[in-house]
Amino acid sequence: MEKERYELLREAPLNNNCPECFNQNLTLRFSQRHLQGKLYHRTCREVRQELQCNTCKTVLYPVQWSEDIERSVAYYEKAVEPARAGIRFTILFYVLLVAGLAAIAALIYVLREGLI
Repeated sequence: MEKERYELLREAPLNNNCPECFNQNLTLRFSQRHLQGKLYHRTCREVRQELQCNTCKTVLYPVQWSEDIERSVAYYEKAVEPARAGIRFTILFYVLLVAGLAAIAALIYVLREGLI
């Protein structure tokens, strides 16, 4: 079973008006998706953005954004540099790999020597 988590890449305050309460206290967050299993750790390309008003604690979805908010988000989107997508294997993977190769080598040795 793999676990999914989002790692924060960048957090930026915006001085645009909130469409709900009309205060200028917004926070924009960019997060990158990571999958973690017992045998590997995978970094995905997927970057998610979240815009939240700090006054009314409302999460603002793109449908609610004004043109000014869209321009600010596009500006910060260009500045975000996500980690390179890839996969890293854990120590458990390498232990199982070496144990499997050793078992196959032992089986081949026994069969070639005619010990069975």
